[in-house]
Order: sequence, then structure tokens, then C-alpha cells
Amino acid sequence: MNEDKIQTQRREHDEAATRQRAAILGIQYVDTRSFENDLPLTDGILTIEEMYKGRLVPLTAATEDAPYRFGMTTQTPQSLVDRMRREYNDRGDNIEFGMISNSGFKVLMNRYDPPKQVIYDDIEIARDGDSDTLAQVSQTLDSVGTDEVFDYLIDQADKLGASDIHIENQRTSIRVRMRVDGALHQVADLAKDRYRVIMGALGSRANISGAATGPQSGHMQKEVTNDQGTHLLNLRVETVPTMYGQDAVLRLFNFDESLLQLDRLNIPPKQRHEIDEIISHPRGMVLMVGPTGSGKSTTLYSMLNALNTPDRKLITLEDPIEYGMTGISQIPIDTTDGKSFADALRSVLRLDPDVVMVGEIRDQDTAKTAIQASITGHLVLSTFHANSTSAAFSRMIDLIGQNPIFSSAIRLIIAQRLVRRLVDETKEEYEPDEATKKWVREVLQDLPEGEDKPNLDNFKLWRPVASEDAPFGYKGRIVIMEQMVVTENIQKFLRGDEAEVHTEVIEIAAKAGGMLTLLQVGVLAALRGETTLDEINRVI
Repeated sequence: MNEDKIQTQRREHDEAATRQRAAILGIQYVDTRSFENDLPLTDGILTIEEMYKGRLVPLTAATEDAPYRFGMTTQTPQSLVDRMRREYNDRGDNIEFGMISNSGFKVLMNRYDPPKQVIYDDIEIARDGDSDTLAQVSQTLDSVGTDEVFDYLIDQADKLGASDIHIENQRTSIRVRMRVDGALHQVADLAKDRYRVIMGALGSRANISGAATGPQSGHMQKEVTNDQGTHLLNLRVETVPTMYGQDAVLRLFNFDESLLQLDRLNIPPKQRHEIDEIISHPRGMVLMVGPTGSGKSTTLYSMLNALNTPDRKLITLEDPIEYGMTGISQIPIDTTDGKSFADALRSVLRLDPDVVMVGEIRDQDTAKTAIQASITGHLVLSTFHANSTSAAFSRMIDLIGQNPIFSSAIRLIIAQRLVRRLVDETKEEYEPDEATKKWVREVLQDLPEGEDKPNLDNFKLWRPVASEDAPFGYKGRIVIMEQMVVTENIQKFLRGDEAEVHTEVIEIAAKAGGMLTLLQVGVLAALRGETTLDEINRVI
């Protein structure tokens, strides 16, 4: 049933109840639907305040042939009706009352007192120590209408390109922070009474309880309109009880299926060729590793999009589903009650998929099931928590054990980070000091053969310069990737041919095979002027 039909039915019920009430009280019933949008408004009879307070509206002013007519509601005090009759009769005017519905009263009052459209200032991110901007944004947020404050926060976060909104209860206020380009910035301090409004909105939209005594997870969607048009925003909501109330973090997923493409990730040609070659193979496992917020999901979904053709069946197991994608069977997995991805994965493999994405490998059972699937003719994509590709490979061996059968299963491991991109128009070149030059040379001293080596005897670096558009000198983020292609030399660790199996030894073998580490890829990006060394050290 569409919204218009529901509204029509509600209005019909309201009119029927009013008609019945009028008959009981012996008052004439007036159905305003035929004229409420065209009724000529009468000035000077009652003030707007008097209409709201008395819950009645003037319908017609008196003429020689007709009396003053008022529409009263079931909430109009009888004492007011009696007083108005006396006053009008005393001055020789005729007056009549008809009973109208509350819905009719609202429509007429919207014409007598049209709602004012308030346009609020856009939120600005305060620079370090900029208390004036902070105070101004806090004041703006406190002035936003109660019903609009939650939507306003989300709209503004989307406009700023924020990935997260942090709502944190403090003793006397609520601190609002937003993560923009990977860095957390304080946006405002809200009055404490806004807590109830925000938690109320979260409760109804994301199914979060304000009275819960433990952490909660929820999900909601919101349509956001900006200069580029309307798009759907997916929000993952996490709350946790603290000393002063529930703290919430809202993760924003700006869903646009057309943006989930490997071409848009600006992956260097050599690394892109490795990804294309491996994901085009009908079997094997690809692992994405990195901390929360490092863009793992975006890269995985971009791979899925590249593989999403009519001749392949793609199935994902996710907790929760972050992006809804056309042509892919996506299955939500609830892992809160001790369930794991492994049970669902075993069921899904019976559906004969070509490609399976497992949201995250967290335990031995899921790891072994996914590995077996990748050996028996499926391409398996998944995420894994580790700091680097070598650490991930070492940890995976800990989970599944050394086993010759598994040695050819894992084909590619990608460790990923996102670093802020310098604004080309404003960035500033500078001469680094000797200590920095020495450190850069040490990091890049063992670059593999075939890499374009920069001139390390004489090089410049870049620093950010703030502007009105980019208050920190950065705009957007770039992907830094460490890619370990699992070659014959790496497979030895999984087969059990190598006595020592730990992160450092695996990394040495991978570098000998041509792998660039995260730090090396990051420093090379800084030398190209795409980002800064400070940013590389902050993130990696």
C-alpha cells in the first residue's frame, strides 16, 4: 500500500470520528476537504496564537446575509465557545460554530501560519586550537529543530565526505566528532538535552535501545540530496554504554555501485596486473588485510564488481551487508550468538558458486572451510586482521597448520592503508634535513629489480598548505598497497619445507620475490608528491 493511500485512509477515519462526535454533541459537522486548500483567509478576526490556543479557525467573516463562521475541534474548550457567543452577540454580530476534524484544522493552520523553511549554515571542520569555529558550529547545531538535528548531522557528514560520526557523552555536554580523510576532527559540543533526541532517532531507525546495558549493532539507510543529486547512504551503527550514557559511532557507506571499480582505486600498473591475473583464475584465495577503515571492503567489492558477469554465480556472506549489489546473492550472517561464517559457508558451497566472498576469517573452522573451497574450484575472497601480508600468512599457518594440500590455495594477500592526498594546487616543495634523507635511503635501499628507483642522492619532499577548500592541505585519500603474490618460495612455509615460520622470514622471502612493503610503497608515494612522510608515519 503506497503512502498516499495510507494518508487518505487516515483522513477518512478522522472525518468519520469527528462526524460521530458532532452528532453526539448536537453540533453541525463541517467536512473541510472540499475547500480547505482554496478557502479565502480572513484577517483580523483571531490572532495565530488565539487559533492555536483555542484549536479553532475562522471559516468566513460576517456579511449582511451571513454570520461569522468558525471551525472548532473536539479540543476547543466549551468555555471559549460560550464566551465568544456572548461577546459577538453583545455587539450585534451573529456567530456560528461547526465542528471540523483535527486533520482539517492542521491543513487550515498551515495556510494561516505557513511553516518557515529554515536553512542552517553548513558545518565547518575546526582547525587545531580554533575554538571560534567549534563554538559557532555548536551554536548552529543547538539551533537546529529537534526533529531535524539527527538528519542534519548525517547530511553534513556526507557533505564533508566523513566516513564516521562519533557521538560521545561527557559530563556536561555531548561531543560530536567526524572522521574526514581518515583523521578524527572535533565538530561541536551539543547541549545535553540533545542526547534523548539523537538516541530516539537511532532507536527507531537502527533498532537500538537507549536502555541497553551492553554493546549494540544496528543498520539504517538514508536518502541524501546534494548538488550532485540524490544518493542512498548506508549507515552501520555501533553503541556502547559509558559512564554518562550510550556512545554511538555511525559508519557512513556512500553507496554508489558505479564507483566500486578497480580503475577508480588508482592502483599502480604492476600491482593492478597481479590482481587482474589472479582474480581471473577460477580458483584460489585472495585475502585483504588491514585495520578497520583501511578500505578493505571497497577494494573487495570492486573486485566482485569486476567478476560480476552473467556467466558467473557470486555469493557473499557478510556481517552485516555494507553495500547492496545487483547480480550478487548477498547473505547476512549474524555472528553474535556464537555462530561463525563456517556453517553458512558449507551450506553456500552446495549452491555451486563460482566466487564466494566471506566477510571475515576469524576462526580455524572458517579458515579451513574457506581454504578447502578455494582448492575445490572456487575463487574465495575474504578479509583477515593482520598488520602486513607476511603477518597474515604467518597467522594463517597458525590457524590451519602446515599442510602440503593447502600450499597452492592462497594466491594473493593484499595489506592496505588509506593515506590523505595532498592538494596539488597548494602543496609546497621543501628540502628535507639529512636525518630524513638518511631514513628514506634506508627504507628504499633494497627495492627489487625492475622498480623505478628514484634519485636518492638528491630529492625533495612536499608539505601541505591550508586553503579555504582544504583546511588541512589534504583532499581525499589514496590507497597504499602491499601485495604478496604467493610464489613457490612462499608456498614452502605452508608445505612445511621451512623450519622457521615467522613474519620476518616470510617477509624476506616475499621481498626477494619482488614485493614492496607498505612502508616502501608509502615513501615512494611521498617522493612523488602524492602525500607526506608525516602522513605515511601516522598511518603505517
